[in-house]
Amino acid sequence: MAIVFALVLTGLRAEPVSANTPRQVCVLVPHFKDEYWLSVGYGLEQEARHHDIELLFYEAGGYRALATQIAQLNDCAARGVDAILIGAVTSDHAELLSAIRDVSSRVPVLGLVNELRSPDLSGRIGVDWRQMGLVLGSYLADLHPADTVPQRAVLVSGPEEAGWTGPLEQGLREGLATSSIEIIAVFSADTGLRQQLALVEEAFATIPKIDLLIGSAPAVEAAIGLISNTGQNSDVRLASTYISHTIKRSLTNGRILAVPFDDPRQQGMLAIRQLLSVPGKSQHAAMGRPEIVLVSGQDEVTDKVVLSPADYFPVIQ
Repeated sequence: MAIVFALVLTGLRAEPVSANTPRQVCVLVPHFKDEYWLSVGYGLEQEARHHDIELLFYEAGGYRALATQIAQLNDCAARGVDAILIGAVTSDHAELLSAIRDVSSRVPVLGLVNELRSPDLSGRIGVDWRQMGLVLGSYLADLHPADTVPQRAVLVSGPEEAGWTGPLEQGLREGLATSSIEIIAVFSADTGLRQQLALVEEAFATIPKIDLLIGSAPAVEAAIGLISNTGQNSDVRLASTYISHTIKRSLTNGRILAVPFDDPRQQGMLAIRQLLSVPGKSQHAAMGRPEIVLVSGQDEVTDKVVLSPADYFPVIQ
């Protein structure tokens, strides 16, 4: 299957360095326990280097670290940075939205990857996570049309607080609507490998006859390790809801069926380009996002899925 890699830039372009170019930018993310965010960070650093921008990375520690992320947001504003990129731990919590409203009056705040329902953002880079689920669900529906043998599936995903989990599940169920696949249980936790492993263990222990496990990248990584170590549940097929280094390797060796690819590295690069186009605080830049494409284990072009180097890890404040 041929895959076309394209970007919906919506007016974004690489801007030349000027007197108005931000020199110091805070980047707030939920955590780097998930390899996905490493590729976002790498893309940010790649593009920032071209414009002589210093990035200050903060990780909250998880999707339930709301107070920590708010404190980091305020700390960045107090440091006098030129802009803040925030991968929000929640999409609509009143305390976070209030903090963004206050900080955005002093420094531009832009959303990064995760949905954030704030009217005070100066811009946002990120895909539609409903579409991520829909792309994967439609692919699985093609494999198992409605008139074929029923398939029992479980979904292992991130916490309800995260802005991407609800839309992703909605899109996935829409895509599966014309299939013989039924999601019989949903398990949710923070997307650290340990937490997701616990969910996979619970699913295998409590749900009889699972045909398909659809999960976050750490969940699928955990399932691969668990199946390899125990030899049990080896007939369970796996599909990931987003990319990671382990997922990419597992695509090439046929361990998983497919993954929707939203190019996290490119999202990081686009985020820097977007903040360069923001005229000032309380002003807005055009939305930017990569196009979502489906990558399956049969594709011969998975080497085009470019992620961060294996040894990359950003310096954390």
